Amino acid sequence: MIKRIATVALYVEDQQKAKQFWTEKVGFDVVAEHPMGPNAFWLEVAPKGAQTALVLYPKAMMKDADEKKPSIVFECDDVFTAYEAMKANGVEFLSEPQQMQWGTFVQFKDEDGNEFVLKG
Repeated sequence: MIKRIATVALYVEDQQKAKQFWTEKVGFDVVAEHPMGPNAFWLEVAPKGAQTALVLYPKAMMKDADEKKPSIVFECDDVFTAYEAMKANGVEFLSEPQQMQWGTFVQFKDEDGNEFVLKG
């Protein structure tokens, strides 16, 4: 039986730039960083204590990386607090947080143009 999502691959141009974005701006921790060929690493980042991590995978090692798009929703206790903290760190948001019947959400982008959702 499947018990959890282990990792989600995110295809990036520059692993170190992506690592800096996810750790310094979003506030994630580096979970794993192991050499994987020349100038590449198996690089996982995640929120502190999370069971699921993002693998920041180099596009150069994936022939069809530009065709692959992540669809990742990050759940948080307080969307507004997370939004304010991430915005202060330089994260680009596509709008202000929106309140819906099912909860609150807001979309943001990383430095490779990938879009993500925060929901609460």
